[in-house]
Amino acid sequence: MTEQDAGSFADLLRRLRTEASLSQEDLAEAAGLSSRSISDLERGVHPTSRRDTARLLADALHLVGSARAMFEAAATGRLRDPDSLPGSSGALARSVAATTPSLPLDTPDFTGRDGEIARVLETATAAEQVVQIFAIDGMAGVGKTTFAVHVAHLLRDHFPDGQIYLALNAHTAGHRPVDPADALAALLVTTGVPRDRIPETLPDRAVMWRAHLAGKRMLLLLDDAAGHDQVRPLLPGAAGSLVLITSRRHLSALDGSTSICLGVLPPEAAAALLIRIADRPDLDFQDAAVTNLTELCGNLPLAIAMLARHLHHHPARSAAGLARYLEAARNRLEVMLAENLSVAATFDMSYQELTDDQQRLFRRLGLHPGTDIDPLAAAALDEITPSQARLGLDELFDQHLVEEPVSMRYRLHSLLREHASALAATDGQAEREAAIARLMDYYVHATAEVGSHFSRGIGADGQARAEVPHPTSLAEAERWMEAERANLHAIVDLAAQMDWPEPAISIVTAMSDFLRTHGHWTNMSVLHLTALEAARRAGHKGGEIEVLTNLGTAQRLTGNCAAAAATISHALELCAERGDQAATAKALLALGAVQRRTADFKIATETLARALRIFQDVGDQAGEADAANELACAQRLTGDFAAAMAGHRRALDLYRQLGDEFGQAAASRYLGRVYATSGDIEAARSCYEQALELCRRLGDRLSEADTLNYLGFAHFLARDFSATAQAMTAALDLYVGLGHRFGQVKALNSLGDLYAGRDPARARELYDQALAMARDIAAILEQGRALEGLGLLALNAGDTGTAADHLHGAVEVYDKIGSRHADRARRALSACAR
Repeated sequence: MTEQDAGSFADLLRRLRTEASLSQEDLAEAAGLSSRSISDLERGVHPTSRRDTARLLADALHLVGSARAMFEAAATGRLRDPDSLPGSSGALARSVAATTPSLPLDTPDFTGRDGEIARVLETATAAEQVVQIFAIDGMAGVGKTTFAVHVAHLLRDHFPDGQIYLALNAHTAGHRPVDPADALAALLVTTGVPRDRIPETLPDRAVMWRAHLAGKRMLLLLDDAAGHDQVRPLLPGAAGSLVLITSRRHLSALDGSTSICLGVLPPEAAAALLIRIADRPDLDFQDAAVTNLTELCGNLPLAIAMLARHLHHHPARSAAGLARYLEAARNRLEVMLAENLSVAATFDMSYQELTDDQQRLFRRLGLHPGTDIDPLAAAALDEITPSQARLGLDELFDQHLVEEPVSMRYRLHSLLREHASALAATDGQAEREAAIARLMDYYVHATAEVGSHFSRGIGADGQARAEVPHPTSLAEAERWMEAERANLHAIVDLAAQMDWPEPAISIVTAMSDFLRTHGHWTNMSVLHLTALEAARRAGHKGGEIEVLTNLGTAQRLTGNCAAAAATISHALELCAERGDQAATAKALLALGAVQRRTADFKIATETLARALRIFQDVGDQAGEADAANELACAQRLTGDFAAAMAGHRRALDLYRQLGDEFGQAAASRYLGRVYATSGDIEAARSCYEQALELCRRLGDRLSEADTLNYLGFAHFLARDFSATAQAMTAALDLYVGLGHRFGQVKALNSLGDLYAGRDPARARELYDQALAMARDIAAILEQGRALEGLGLLALNAGDTGTAADHLHGAVEVYDKIGSRHADRARRALSACAR
């Protein structure tokens, strides 16, 4: 690792320790290491750690899945650059954010908490000139969410602009807390901000969120927060709104908040809660069994409520008999689940009411690593039909053992998930692994089937053992992918943990085109890193090559072309070792695309020509079309328009023969670029319109943005400035929404060209933005464009000194990459001298 890498790991360890509210001494004790070792690692004295030290630290920080794999790779130097992936630090704590534009239902059985309620109501209604923040903390099951929802309903009339509920998932078993950036995106979407208008970075999203709330009176309920760092960016910046935050941690570092610490219920309130929910005439405060039951529950509201509902639905059973059962079950439950015994006993009572088939389904739900499940996945997991799975899930829903937050999608409460997982452990390893294998087989084939809507439709090997979804439209396929995205991440993590590389690689590959075309590039990178680790541990060289090639593409899309080139070059080394020509061609194609975007046009041409020859040799027509299309792009950029025209036409013919509409859209778009550069504007616009229609029908937002940007250029050449602005602004909006920084740079420069003769101040602002971003992502050609544009603006304003500086920089850039634009910039530089 380089010094920069070492600093990145030191920062990573320090950040994770701070987020866990641990001192260096605390972390050292938890990991069984010395405080000096932690200090040396955080100061970069030791740039890497031993593998066993990395594992001890990961255990102490409670890291799992891909987060753990990335941490251990960074710690031991196996990840060349821990910060090479934009958002990689967020990926270590990322989870899907789910908001609702209304409050959850208030419970009619709410009992107690009079003092805490009065305190919140008095404070919240007394001061309206500041943002009111209440941090509600306490142990699991103590009723924090129930309390916050109840208070929110009491106060909702004071906040006419709306109420929003957001689950932050700090303690959802097997899942990482919601990243603040993802939470802000979900909040903005919920309040009506279009997805493609949401900024890329956390600070920019926070600014937009605060601006969006300014002047409004809204109530936010942020449920199950991991810590102050997670919620601080989500807070309003102006007076008028109320924020209720629940957490298992004391949010002592959250400035300006009022702390409400909830303990277990006092004995009188606990008994009242049980009696109220049970609603039975034979129960009263003098009944010793009532006191016994509440004590067995530890006066914990969650356990009390479940026991009371059991008594209500079974009037023939006595409270005393139920108490005796719980007392007898105490030791058994302690063995089954190392968790609060009274809660586990309550769950077990509900479990005992199920039929054998329902019990088996419940246990197997505990094996599912994802956030929720639908009947098809449940059927595969339990080896039953989808109709049987739906019936079984509905029975569990009726027993309050699963939730149905969205129609036909079922979810276990986090504590119930732990209980189901503990019960599943009693089934035996072979039975558990068989169930997990069926689930993975389902997701392999389901993802291949659904993913075919976003690619050339290459399916999974073999016949699926269970029924999989068959979307009949692109929109239906998109909905499935978005609904299952978190589950698929979890399945890939599990496959990697179990050293099953094939499912991990297959699922990641099938998802890649969806993730690519919908802007989920950081997720795409994280998934491929997980699959890469699995392939390496299993010695699966073919899978490693495939994953490395796709990972390089993801890195290119996020603007990290240096990392992309290194990743793909490693794939090529492995190809050479194996003598795999087909994989070599694919890796060369990916590398050539990187080289083209970093303006290494001559090298890109050589790389892509080699890829084209290999594709032709192995008889891969789809690869031949891709390589011909990409090579023609590089040839256009070197000024060889005749070769570029022939290459794009050849690619378009091949794509039509193959029925590949994604390829046809790309070839038409790039063919239009050649026409436009050659001066045939109408032919160019015709190509762009054809490509645009295909992109929109296929749901390929990235290609749509590229096409709009090129269409704007054609309108510009035709002096249709209104149409130019409309197309380029639409392209920029799409790029921003996708987080595609290279596209943003291109669009910013193009808009700068448009405004240069009409609004020089606006043009200068656009060029400045483009130059800064181009330097950040090493987009060499776009740096030259921005410098040239700034130079011409200064020249027209009479500032020849500034103009000369900028134009000299543009000439240097153009000469470095062999761009034909160098002569144009030199003529402008000569004008400065005159």
